[in-house]
Amino acid sequence: MVSITLALTMALQVPTDTAHGGGRPCQVAIDNMPRAAQIISGTDTNYFGAGGVRAHCLGTGTTLAADSFAHYGAFRRMDLVGHVAIRDTGLALDATSASYFLRDERLEAHNNVIAVNRRTGTVLRGPNLRYLRAAQGIRDTVEMYATQRPTVEYRQSNTPSDSAPQEPYIIVADRLRFKGDDRMWAGGKVTIDRSDFASRSDSMLLDQITGFGVLVGKPSVQGRGRTSTGDSSKGYTLVGTRIELTLAERDIRAVKALGGGKATGSDWTLTADTIDLHIADRLLQHTFAWGDTARPHAVSALYTIQSDSLAIDSPAEVLTESRAFGKAFATAKRDSMTPANQMDWVTGDSITLRFVQDSDSVTKRPHSRLRELLARGSARALTHHQDKTDTTRLGPAINYSRGQQITLMMLRDRIDHVIVTGKADGVHLEPRPAVEADSLKRAQSDTSRRAAPAAPPAPPPRPPAAVP
Repeated sequence: MVSITLALTMALQVPTDTAHGGGRPCQVAIDNMPRAAQIISGTDTNYFGAGGVRAHCLGTGTTLAADSFAHYGAFRRMDLVGHVAIRDTGLALDATSASYFLRDERLEAHNNVIAVNRRTGTVLRGPNLRYLRAAQGIRDTVEMYATQRPTVEYRQSNTPSDSAPQEPYIIVADRLRFKGDDRMWAGGKVTIDRSDFASRSDSMLLDQITGFGVLVGKPSVQGRGRTSTGDSSKGYTLVGTRIELTLAERDIRAVKALGGGKATGSDWTLTADTIDLHIADRLLQHTFAWGDTARPHAVSALYTIQSDSLAIDSPAEVLTESRAFGKAFATAKRDSMTPANQMDWVTGDSITLRFVQDSDSVTKRPHSRLRELLARGSARALTHHQDKTDTTRLGPAINYSRGQQITLMMLRDRIDHVIVTGKADGVHLEPRPAVEADSLKRAQSDTSRRAAPAAPPAPPPRPPAAVP
């Protein structure tokens, strides 16, 4: 009974408030401890308890529970073993065992660790966790470390204004580090997954304070659209040497590839030194690209465009307009069977392509179709024009135009008419008309020289000799 009384009055320092630095030590009050003992070793006293220990910190809402515990005065360490549960204002921790080191305000948990950040809702699961408490004179911000491929459910802040629970990003890595509620590092085969987003890299940084994130080491990003609204068929992929993320309220609002960028969307594939994708409502809205080593080059099923810089508007991932600036060059073809020598092209200081939505005749899926192409500044265009009444079968008419501005108006993926303004000139070539057979013979004769004299007619055959 004496040992139990001593255990009830012992003072231990455990984490009380993980949100703020300078937290005060916790004076433990034992609520339940069926078995207890103490051992005095010199000036130090060790305490032991078993049978289901329940305790709380006086004057706070912090609670502790475990099957058994031990406190070693010489080492200033407390061990909790079996069904460990620690609850305070900022952290809910469950584990098989945990040790708290009072000198450096450090908690180490092992086996079946589940740590929940009560302010943000972020949950960490893994085999181990090292938790460094914010304490005056030691550190001003909470830090956490986890290894052996822990899993994190990375959530937005849980505020009363949240109308519905936010879907978390699932982050898995060989090792993780947290500093406060808003900064996170990951290393070793890092994966991030959500229904609308996925990424892969060797290392990752997320900083909610500055709204900035970085993926390095063969990074790749995939946008998956919105499965809840039937937009899962839409999406994009992005790869590059380095990928930067723009964050707002723990949501990804922009993805930028720096160096060797390649983006693939539902209607196009884009390569460039730098590619910047802007996202809203979980869907790609705008794309910007520029570069010197690798100029932006966008390719779709029927069109290509290349320039010094490029902007693509795709609200809700619906392609509506592309704008190219600086030595812009675009090509177009009627269909996938169009031969290379019948491909149209246009060039100028800038090019604008405007699209409309149409339904694919085979798959019935919506796709973007070119409606208008506008070239400005020293514009030139080579176009091919089919004539259904043409009987020559020698190919379409060819038009070459120059001017300050050239507009190509399309009709169902075919050029309907060409408008050239500002010092306009050019040439238009029609197919050669068909010729008749007798005219062909005359055309083959050379009229530039005198005709050779005709050969004398052959003598008539002799009659047969008379028979005597």
